Order: sequence, then structure tokens, then C-alpha cells
Amino acid sequence: MFDLNGRVAVITGASSGLGKQMAYAFADQGADLVLMARRIEKLEELKNELEKKCVKVLAVKCDVTSTENINESASLVEKTFKKVDILINCAGASKDKGVLDMTDDEWQFTIDTDLSSVFKVTRAFANIMKKNNYGRIINISSMYGLVGNTEIHTVAYHSSKGGVVNFTRAVAAELAEFNITCNAICPGYFETELTKDVLNTKSFQDFAKTHVPMKRYGRVGELNAGAIFLASDEASYVTGSILTIDGGYTCV
Repeated sequence: MFDLNGRVAVITGASSGLGKQMAYAFADQGADLVLMARRIEKLEELKNELEKKCVKVLAVKCDVTSTENINESASLVEKTFKKVDILINCAGASKDKGVLDMTDDEWQFTIDTDLSSVFKVTRAFANIMKKNNYGRIINISSMYGLVGNTEIHTVAYHSSKGGVVNFTRAVAAELAEFNITCNAICPGYFETELTKDVLNTKSFQDFAKTHVPMKRYGRVGELNAGAIFLASDEASYVTGSILTIDGGYTCV
């Protein structure tokens, strides 16, 4: 089960963090990869590593807030691989402030990067999937797209990730007739290059023991099984689902 040999998977935000982790996971399952991000030098380094797993890898410099960049990238991918089977919308960034202090520019930056980009990338690549009557779209939202929080003021992030959740449902309903599924993963606190220093502080460890039923943050690789499942042929009847992988944070 879950063999992805012969499948082409596009991953945005693949230069670091969760996107990079999933690139390794999908390569291990045999998928050919399209790595998309702004930092092409990081993508080239990752490409060289993944090709050792005997899969084809294309590194594409792309700003996911730019419609022109996205459409050019989609054309290049279609020309190279003739199809797209799997899309993982993983790129994101945010400005963290509360509703009383956030500026228009900070709000718009977060919405553009975390929500509008998901729409634009999905539109471009779903049109390729439609031609082949097959697709698996996986949107990386957040547990903060399902709940509020009292630890950090980040109203635009909550709003954008909540938008991704219902965008997922809308796309799932719309594209089902083309044999394209669309699901979302809502991660909790996960270790990445950007978060590990904060997650390993005593204050966060104490917080996790109080607020996360499993009393820890997510480890490298613990998100991958959910993504591989949703990308698989075996998940052909799963669409519009929102999968939390958060150690139980949202269940209490």
C-alpha cells in the first residue's frame, strides 16, 4: 500500500521546514518531485540529496504570491512531466500581531502568503490534473485554523489558516467530478529549523505539558504518514477531510 512510484508530486515551500521533510518522505515512497520555493540554492541542495533515492527531481524558483510566477512554474512542470498527480500546498509565512495592533500591510502579507497563494497554486495545478482526470491536493493548514489561542496574538494567521480549511472543503466538492480529491492537514507544534529553538525552551516544555495531551511537540517525520495517506490511490474516497496532527491539542 501507499506506493507512489510513477506519481509526480509538487511541493511548495520545499526549501525548509515541513515541506522539506515531506519531500524526503515522498521520495522514499518513489514519487518524482517538483520542489518549489523562492530560495533556489536551497532547492538545488535538496534536489541533489533526493536524486540519490533514484527519483526524478525538478527544482523551480517560485514566489507563491505571484500569479505570473505560479503559472510559469505550472507550465514548466507540465512540459517536463506531462502531468501532475499530487500537490502539497506547504508554503507560508505570517506577521504575528493581534487585532488591535496589526497594520493593513501585515494583515495583507499573511493573507497573501498563507491563503491567496493556496488558491493561486491550486488553480494552476488543478487545471493540469483535470486533463488527466486524477489528482490529490493536500493543503497544509494549522490547528490554529480550527481554534483561537491565548499564548500569542496572531489574528491574520488564524484567519488565513481557517480560510484554507474551508477552501479545502469547497475545492473538494467542486473537483470531485474530475477524480481530484482535496484534503487538509492541520499540524500542531512541530520541530523545524525555525521553531526548534523556541520549542526546546523550558517555558514551551511547561506549556506543552499543560496544553498538549501528548505533552510534547511533533517530531520530524510525524506529519509524513498523514500526507502520504492522503496522496495515495488507497485514499480515493477521502475528500474534504481535515486531518489534525497535533498531539491532541484541539481535542481538549
